[in-house]
Amino acid sequence: MQHRLPHRPTGIVFVVSGPSGSGKGSVTHPLMAADPRLEFSVSATTRPSREGEVHGREYFFVDRAEFEQAVKAGQMLEHAQYAGNLYGTPRGAVREALDQGKDVLLEIEPVGARQVRAVMPAAVLVLILPPSAAELSDRLRRRGTDSEEAIQRRQAAYASELASWPLYDYLVVNDDLDRAIEELRAIIAAERARLRRLDMQTFLDRNYGDDE
Repeated sequence: MQHRLPHRPTGIVFVVSGPSGSGKGSVTHPLMAADPRLEFSVSATTRPSREGEVHGREYFFVDRAEFEQAVKAGQMLEHAQYAGNLYGTPRGAVREALDQGKDVLLEIEPVGARQVRAVMPAAVLVLILPPSAAELSDRLRRRGTDSEEAIQRRQAAYASELASWPLYDYLVVNDDLDRAIEELRAIIAAERARLRRLDMQTFLDRNYGDDE
């Protein structure tokens, strides 16, 4: 008989955040591929698409006027400007998934994580960090997707992003990718099993109640 946890009235929001270059995508993407109960929240951005990126898969690529209109209309769960570009999470898609009982994973920057915490206190925030500032700098240059000016801006934001650590519930240091993936997987499993999220009384009545 397959083990099943009790019903949850709503899904869980998992926020995976950290500085650009910390490897958020490398950690989250294998989990998304292996876990059908976890839905990825596709962010909107005003930055140009990179080679191989597809509109609606990696990001919704929009112009600045469209993005700013969505913010004014209250359609963004969180938004921030980073390295000269705007990024944000469409609110409607997240709410729809949660109402269907799905868990939603947001892969966003620390500024956005703070906004999500303010409006969704039950969200689970996971901070992904590289093993050192030097490694972060090396990763940004190795991936070859940013100009030197953009890399300098990202490095300048690093100190303030580190200062936001009290906001988070968990830390994963991405010095070994396989281990980081397993640590995040364990966090998700633990949060799904928290009693305060589960309809325990119905579960107990159905499975352990009086048979007579």
